[in-house]
Amino acid sequence: MPFVCLFISASLVVIDQVIKYFIVENLAKFESTSVIGGFLDFKYIENFGAGFGILQNQRWFFIIVVSVIIVVIIFIIFKYKAHSFCSYAAAVLILAGGAGNLVDRIANGYVIDYIHVLFFPYIFNFADCCVTIGAIFFIIHVLFFTNWKSEGKKLADTAEEEMK
Repeated sequence: MPFVCLFISASLVVIDQVIKYFIVENLAKFESTSVIGGFLDFKYIENFGAGFGILQNQRWFFIIVVSVIIVVIIFIIFKYKAHSFCSYAAAVLILAGGAGNLVDRIANGYVIDYIHVLFFPYIFNFADCCVTIGAIFFIIHVLFFTNWKSEGKKLADTAEEEMK
């Protein structure tokens, strides 16, 4: 199953990059086109920060942090023993979203955003959607599929075995 997760994540990264390619090829910077009148527009912007425009121009910080998170998620996909559908979905989606935006930051120095739901002031992209939905799956897994007592013991046993 771990390799299936990596394949699905890689596929989602490809989808993210293809969509961004079409946005860049078909819209000028700050140009907008209506997809669903009064509800959804595509508007091409270059985001030099994080969500909601915070931490502008911190490219290397994001590259380092996201790279570390990607390594941790891959480790968890292979080592975590109590996976549920929700934990796999969370890992796949967060990994794909993080990697999709990481590709942008490395290649361009910024993230390409384009989805504008008109009642929401911010503009985001497919990778951001993956991370957000993945975070929801993670919360569901933690709340409904995690037995904290047995998980703590498993983690302690695993750490003890790896130290030997």
